[in-house]
Amino acid sequence: MIEIEDIIKKVRNRLPQPIGIKQEYAVVIPLININGNWEIIYEVRARNLKRQPGEISFPGGKVEQGETYREAAIRETMEELNIKRDNINIIGELDYLISRENTTIRSFLAIIVNVDIGDIFPAKDEVDHIFTVPMEFFLNNEPKSYLIELHPAIGNDFPYNLIPNGKNYNWRAGKEIVYFYVYKDYIIWGYTAKMTKVFIDIIKEG
Repeated sequence: MIEIEDIIKKVRNRLPQPIGIKQEYAVVIPLININGNWEIIYEVRARNLKRQPGEISFPGGKVEQGETYREAAIRETMEELNIKRDNINIIGELDYLISRENTTIRSFLAIIVNVDIGDIFPAKDEVDHIFTVPMEFFLNNEPKSYLIELHPAIGNDFPYNLIPNGKNYNWRAGKEIVYFYVYKDYIIWGYTAKMTKVFIDIIKEG
């Protein structure tokens, strides 16, 4: 028989975790000073990648076993931008995202130091090229936003007989706002645009 003391020990000092998360990712939002102006570095993903080839992203990737989100963000940034640990000055963590694919994406703001933008040569197997966008652009331009509805796709083996109203159950449709920034010939959208907007909104506060 379980004792209440055992329950208390297990729960009292436990840190809450999101339910159902399948994958964990971490990214860096990298700032760099170019001629006195602060700009954000973006990557264009390599065209031969299986996942999101040619799309725009921040440096980052999957959290490996035994690694913290912060460590993963730094490691991936070093690998993708081909820079050293000493070039990455983490300022702090921003708000994080739990995606509709049950993935957690945590983002860290960093200043890229002791290296010029022209001396950053990213890893070609992962990054086609990089570009920068002045922060002033985001401060002065709100993204376009579009609402998409997400409806459940339910298999034939679902036990409708176990729920009220069976096949006529009133499932809630999910909703998500998708943001788009257009900068020169670049389209920054999806989770990258969402994390950009979160960062800019923090800067605008107060």
